[in-house]
Amino acid sequence: MRISATGAKGKADVTAIHRQVRAIRASGIVGQLVRFGVAGGIATLIYTGVYLPLALYVFARGQAVFAVPFAFAAAVVSGFFLHSKWSFKGHGTRDNSGRQHAKFVAVQGFGLALHASITWVLTALLHQPAWVPLIPGLMIVPVVTFVLNRQWVFA
Repeated sequence: MRISATGAKGKADVTAIHRQVRAIRASGIVGQLVRFGVAGGIATLIYTGVYLPLALYVFARGQAVFAVPFAFAAAVVSGFFLHSKWSFKGHGTRDNSGRQHAKFVAVQGFGLALHASITWVLTALLHQPAWVPLIPGLMIVPVVTFVLNRQWVFA
């Protein structure tokens, strides 16, 4: 009897997992994550394409943080259109009053501050090459901004 009881518990666990998977699929978050990843990849290429030349050739060593606002501004402009029209398509509402734009800018401002902090610590304090902050910055900031955009901006 113990085997069948364990089997029943295991079957109930599998059923619960299937229900959770169906709920996640129904919420649309998987599609949003994929679209966010593609749009984020495009924004990342734009960010990197602006950041690296400035950090390597315009600003002195240890001052790569000054390249972050320029790179972030270029990535944000493309990111807003990609995310509002594509990544979060069909999720929440769109607000033309300017509030949604302001929220998006606030989230991006937080992302900018996070990127700048990572860049400053790694290049100015730890004397790492200008490309090093791209690794943690481009792994951490997109996750944070995805959550904030989904839960607050495009909710």
